Amino acid sequence: MSLPIEPKRDPRSQPASAELGRRAGRRGFTLIELLIVVVIIGLLAAIAIPKFVNTKGKTFVATMKSDLRNLATVQENEFFETATYYNGPVPNVAVIDYQPSQNVSIVLANVTNAGWAATATHTLTAAICYIYVGNGGPFNLATVEGEVRCTP
Repeated sequence: MSLPIEPKRDPRSQPASAELGRRAGRRGFTLIELLIVVVIIGLLAAIAIPKFVNTKGKTFVATMKSDLRNLATVQENEFFETATYYNGPVPNVAVIDYQPSQNVSIVLANVTNAGWAATATHTLTAAICYIYVGNGGPFNLATVEGEVRCTP
């Protein structure tokens, strides 16, 4: 007994009915499945975005603290060389070799030959940092000489 020989079919032609049945069994994602994925992604974003914003705020405060510590070093160097603390606009590269970081503004206050105080602000945060040395303080939140303190 001989087996029936199936005719060769052109691969570019329509699939055989058996193949059609197999393809019909395949499904894509349902609308519910897609909605669940979107909700999960939304929840993850709701958790991650505030943490990211908070981290950015901390970096701005760290930049201001660093700038005030650097200013303290420059001020002590100025006092060592001239027996006076610098009392002018910051930055003033012609007089003192100091340039604050980008978007940071520093204002000197209570400057005498016995001490000084300073405030640092950043354009991208509402926090303000303070420092004082010698007779320049206590100054606002800065209650320990040489220690930088910032508003939350």
